[in-house]
Amino acid sequence: MVSEIEAQAAGVSTNAETNKERAMDSTGQATTSETDENAVSKVTAEDEQSCQDVFDVKIQLPGGDIVDMQVSPKELIQEIIQVLMEHEDSCHRTCFSLQFEGNVLDNFSELRTVEGLKEGSVLKVVEEPYTIREARIHIRHFRDLLKSLDLTDAYNGVDCSSLSFLNNISEGDIGDSLAHENNGKKKKRSSTEQGLEAIDCSPPDYILPGSMERPLQPLQPFTVDSKPPQCLKSLMMSGWNPPPGNRKMHGDLMYLSVITMEDHHINITASNRGFYINQSTAEVFNPKPASPSHLCHSIVELLNQVSPAFKKNFATLQKKRVNRHPLERIATPYQVYSWVAPSSNHNIDCVRAEDAYNSRLGYEEHIPGQTRDWNEELQTTRELPRELPTDQLLRQRANFKINSDFVGASTRGAMAVIDGNVMAINPGEETKMQMFIWNNIFFSFGFDVRDHYKDLGGDYAAHVAASHDLKGVQAYSDLDIEELYVLGTVVLDYRGYRVTAQSIIPGILDRKEDQSVVYGSIDFGKTVSTSLKYLTLLQKSSKPLKIMRHMVLDEKDEEVMLCSSVECKGIVGNDGRHYILDLLRTFPPDVNFHPLYEGDTPRKCSHRFPKPYRHQLCSLRPELIEFFIQHKYAQFMKIVMDKTKSAGSKVNEDAANDDEQQGVDVIREACREVGSVLDYVFDMRFNSDVYSSVLRFPESQYQANQLQKRLLGEAASFTLTVQIPTFIKSCLNHIIVPMDGKTLTEAIHAHGINVRYLGTIAETIAELDDRQPLDYIYRIVIMEIVTRSTKLILRNYLQGVEMSALSAAVSHFLNCFLSSYPNPVAHLPPDELLSRKRKGKRKIRPLENGDSTAWTTMTPADLWKQIVQKTKESFDFTLPCDSVDQLVENFHLQKVSLLREFCVKTGIQILLREYNFESRHKPALTEEDILNMFPVVKHINIKAKVANELLSKAQITIQQGGLKEGVVLLNEALVQFNSVYGAVHPEIALCLRLLARIKFILGDIAEALDNQQKAVIMIERTLGYDNSNTVQDYVLLSLYCFASGQLPVALKLLYRARYLMLLIAGEDHPTMATLDSNIGIVLQAVLECDLSLRFLENALAINKKYYGSKSLDVALSHHLIALVHTTKAEFRTAMQHEKETYTIYKLLLGDSHERTKESSTFLKHVTQQAVNLQRTMNEIYKNGSLASLSHVQIVPPGVDTLLQHLNLLNGIIRINLR
Repeated sequence: MVSEIEAQAAGVSTNAETNKERAMDSTGQATTSETDENAVSKVTAEDEQSCQDVFDVKIQLPGGDIVDMQVSPKELIQEIIQVLMEHEDSCHRTCFSLQFEGNVLDNFSELRTVEGLKEGSVLKVVEEPYTIREARIHIRHFRDLLKSLDLTDAYNGVDCSSLSFLNNISEGDIGDSLAHENNGKKKKRSSTEQGLEAIDCSPPDYILPGSMERPLQPLQPFTVDSKPPQCLKSLMMSGWNPPPGNRKMHGDLMYLSVITMEDHHINITASNRGFYINQSTAEVFNPKPASPSHLCHSIVELLNQVSPAFKKNFATLQKKRVNRHPLERIATPYQVYSWVAPSSNHNIDCVRAEDAYNSRLGYEEHIPGQTRDWNEELQTTRELPRELPTDQLLRQRANFKINSDFVGASTRGAMAVIDGNVMAINPGEETKMQMFIWNNIFFSFGFDVRDHYKDLGGDYAAHVAASHDLKGVQAYSDLDIEELYVLGTVVLDYRGYRVTAQSIIPGILDRKEDQSVVYGSIDFGKTVSTSLKYLTLLQKSSKPLKIMRHMVLDEKDEEVMLCSSVECKGIVGNDGRHYILDLLRTFPPDVNFHPLYEGDTPRKCSHRFPKPYRHQLCSLRPELIEFFIQHKYAQFMKIVMDKTKSAGSKVNEDAANDDEQQGVDVIREACREVGSVLDYVFDMRFNSDVYSSVLRFPESQYQANQLQKRLLGEAASFTLTVQIPTFIKSCLNHIIVPMDGKTLTEAIHAHGINVRYLGTIAETIAELDDRQPLDYIYRIVIMEIVTRSTKLILRNYLQGVEMSALSAAVSHFLNCFLSSYPNPVAHLPPDELLSRKRKGKRKIRPLENGDSTAWTTMTPADLWKQIVQKTKESFDFTLPCDSVDQLVENFHLQKVSLLREFCVKTGIQILLREYNFESRHKPALTEEDILNMFPVVKHINIKAKVANELLSKAQITIQQGGLKEGVVLLNEALVQFNSVYGAVHPEIALCLRLLARIKFILGDIAEALDNQQKAVIMIERTLGYDNSNTVQDYVLLSLYCFASGQLPVALKLLYRARYLMLLIAGEDHPTMATLDSNIGIVLQAVLECDLSLRFLENALAINKKYYGSKSLDVALSHHLIALVHTTKAEFRTAMQHEKETYTIYKLLLGDSHERTKESSTFLKHVTQQAVNLQRTMNEIYKNGSLASLSHVQIVPPGVDTLLQHLNLLNGIIRINLR
């Protein structure tokens, strides 16, 4: 059926329950964004049985038009309705039912339950009467159709819209030439058939090696016809709404005001029978139908009759909409924001206006008749059955869906709170202490409001406590222990404020805190409670989380047992559920930054540890704990083996010893040596309370506490002596290759290293004898230190700015931070003088810190002084700079990369234009360049466990050589991923990327292209169009395009990847060598030899710097350059480069290796050609004849040879060292 075709184009799965949950509101209808998802939510690998069951039906539309559709017996009626709402001929209908032989079909029933339905049956679309709700849904759907090609929502960061530029860059569907290869419509052509002279392969100047230009505008490329056709000048809710009582009795539901492209002002009545034009004007209300009267069931049909321009443009719009890749239309699970946006006109939009100021009853925040009870929804989904695989799938899907909805609602609520649109529940308190409830979500600021954190770092501690709490929620959520509940939690940073959004425990607001808490402490340990039920539940989590059960003394000096940190609170809600909250100390403290720690760190890597920090909530990462325990277990096993071996020799001397008892003694001794909490089995646990300055411990706990302090000291030393050197070694060996701050952070986190160790990493790299191969890492580390330190300053800076001055304040800050202009002047908003005169009046929010104009006094010198101070405080790193120009010069950074990093970290959106940061005559930015500020959102991630297990299994199978079996497992994983996440998710992109690679290796290039194209679009839309993963995916897609003969497209994709790489990290990066080698090979294939050499020679220089002059990468670079020189008949130069290749292969691989032999053969060939050419030239000089040129063979390398080199470059095939 149509849905099945679209579905397989999108490569995603359809599932009845998913569609029911995701695409339907409570009355069974759907909005466009939701139907988009369902229109493509099918799986690439359908079950064979279901494929055999499909049959064709006919859908008869009102008016007699027939739509043929292929359906499956398992499909819901609702799925067919959704496909019809997307179909070009019926997309304008929303209020209809399907009938078969006069019977209305239930939307939630499967087709197999319909009696008599068979091949060729006819289903009739029957128009239904409207209600107010259905009329609103229809208008929203109509608006979504009009806006379907408009990127405004994506730039504004609303409705989970996001950007993808792949089709703009490739100028069409990449798969077209393969998709129609066998049906006669379009045939695949090789590069030679296309005509090499027709291929324009010259890159823009800023792409070329050595260019210092870093323009911003190409970041968002637009095609000539990217602007969608305008269908109406305006569509608005009429001022005559709501209908008066007498008109309601005539069926009037609402009134619309429309201005057509012909400039006709018409007023439309939405009635229960449909839409018609009335006789009202802007001044006079006359609800009677205009003459001639047209009553139409859809607003599109009505406007088609009265506006020829609308009819023409709407048809064009729908054709373009249908031609877009399905994955570009589907809403992402979480909102993605763009840090740059073009200037755009702000047009009238009645739906947007209504959403901003009215409750969206029936759409999202509300279920008809009531506000959503987020806590009940979150906890109910956790209580769903989990016994059967199908139960687990449904449960994970429900968990993911409700979590993504909760994150979206929390984000809107937090922004409303900070923007001053929500009333506080304690309005009499100081602004920082205020709390809010909106849409059944509780909001609080990340400030130390009641001196809770006074001794732990004040506001700094309160700020970090929110993110630590979220990590704890993630840890307990992952364990998924029955009867133990965590709150829905989201942490947001917006306009300088940190807000925590939480679901509300039933009854918590009716009780005092000390009455509610039945486990833990509300005052960091001065008073402590415990509960047998909580101890029982927390015992289940203590082993996987490595938490040690311990005793503390309460205020009565009585011993109290805890199975968590003392701050962890247990509250029994009015619903009878056992909740835990305040999980900020789930993981043990990092004593490298703890003032009470007096342990000795190894002298060789002390880096002045332990050292003071701005707060005392520093904790070890869970990854570090895992690595440390593995390290201790290796020690344990070594001790056991050594002692068993030495005991074995004694056994031979004294056979009377009991072997079993001896084994027990060995285990006990080994456990004691490594610090196991049990003496009969290896078991490492940590007590997060051991360094508490408030808690008191009983005498019986003394020995255990001493052991804990020793273990925490060892874990802290382990970070310095093992994990940081391991990370640096991984970078040296190119196992990990970070491109920007985000990938660097992910890499150090994967090694269990906290961001606060960045200064230590920078010092370690700087102290290396040969740090050249780590130059790029050092630059990224410095950039991350600087941008994070500056972010801290901006946080406090923004808290002192009122709303009317936000854009001026942010532009002034960015000028002070990045512009070379020495004296930027802050521009106060026009009404500032007026507001100063009215001192008696209280200023409108936000949470000002003193004088709201203090920000205007900041100078570049002041800011950089603060930055240097913050880098020392936060990272213990001394920054030898007092201006941005000095920073750029000392560390070879790019201002555009600093701008990108800073904007992404702080949520600033700037205008897409070229900025001159080097000018010393005027500031780089004006207040008009600051378009928006977005929240930076942190939330828990719900994982598709079964899908991830299948993916891991597939990867292992593929590594063992089972490619076809791996494909089967990957397709199964795709089905599972789609069932849980819907159609678009980064993990689905990862699966598609791997599937594309295997399909390519197996020779199915069309499938490889299709899957990789989906992966690129998905990554662009979920992680960002300038994400480092996007660069890698563009390269892989270019490889598959090259293999399919689409050389111009391959070049465009590679140029895009190189541009992104230049913007993210600059030219001096190992990844750039791979990119330039790829570009050089493709340019050689289209015989652009001079251009090819520019890229290949740049790749060679970068490879020499980062891999060493005698590495396999350098050998390949020399060989590629030799090939180009051979094509140019420059055999002597080719010979010199190939000699280098041969020497390296011989050194690293040996004489007998295949690569060495190939290089030797090629070297002989080139040498012979050089001799032939010289001989020929001598003859020409001697005889003046060109007859002898036939001795010289100038044959460009074949496409297969070049493809093999591309495969080698991109890791498709590898050289095995012998």
